[in-house]
Amino acid sequence: MSAGQKPVAVITGGSGGLAPGIAQSLLDQGYHVVLVARDTDRLRHAADALMRGSAMVDRIGCDVRQSSSVKAMTLAVLDRLGRIDLLVNAAASSNPIGGAIETVDVGLVIGDLDTKVGGYLRCIQAVAPVMKRQGAGRIINIGGLTGRSSDTLSGLRNAAVTHLTKVLSDQLGPFGITVNAVHPGITRTPHLDELFADMAAEKGVASADIEHDFISEIPTRRLCLPEEIGHAIAFLAGPQGGSINGQSITVDGGYSRGVYL
Repeated sequence: MSAGQKPVAVITGGSGGLAPGIAQSLLDQGYHVVLVARDTDRLRHAADALMRGSAMVDRIGCDVRQSSSVKAMTLAVLDRLGRIDLLVNAAASSNPIGGAIETVDVGLVIGDLDTKVGGYLRCIQAVAPVMKRQGAGRIINIGGLTGRSSDTLSGLRNAAVTHLTKVLSDQLGPFGITVNAVHPGITRTPHLDELFADMAAEKGVASADIEHDFISEIPTRRLCLPEEIGHAIAFLAGPQGGSINGQSITVDGGYSRGVYL
């Protein structure tokens, strides 16, 4: 990277959820951020909000379920900015899949896996050759704590993301490319607020009561913020994280109680 050139970060799932907070953390670290998503209207709003504080924001419409769309996105980033230093895979369906096995729609499960796990794979396939030519790169896969529990079938995708991360850390490490997973805990997003509201309506209580119940189970006694997920990503992507490879790092305030060696 030439003197004065900004590192480039591509964030999929960029139209909402964790992405704006992650993007802000990376902007604060001097990255030029490219938000990527298939919902171009929501993507524009997310990018515009960030652009009010920084000129180093781009947006590109892309459907990670389509290899041709992912390849076109990668070429567009290279055409505009000339390099890709960091890929943050965060595109996923926000609707959990659960319930009795007899009623589960297998097609929805497969589609869920195709969006998140397949989407991550397609993006890595497109970006890895670029990073190999550069001689360095960072890939961060956003997972989730449902992969460590039996609460919902949607956890399948996060368990697969963890396995994918470890396999690719072996393959890409020799080229100066690290691959890690970050598992967010209960994180303040509009989707979480909607979830609390739905749970409150079902139980006939206030949303604040539902939030309090969740917070009481978190040792730090507060929800995580998207920017804090971004801080962890920025550390892994920076020089301090150069020897951290193939790891699954949880940012959850201690909410998950398992012991992982």
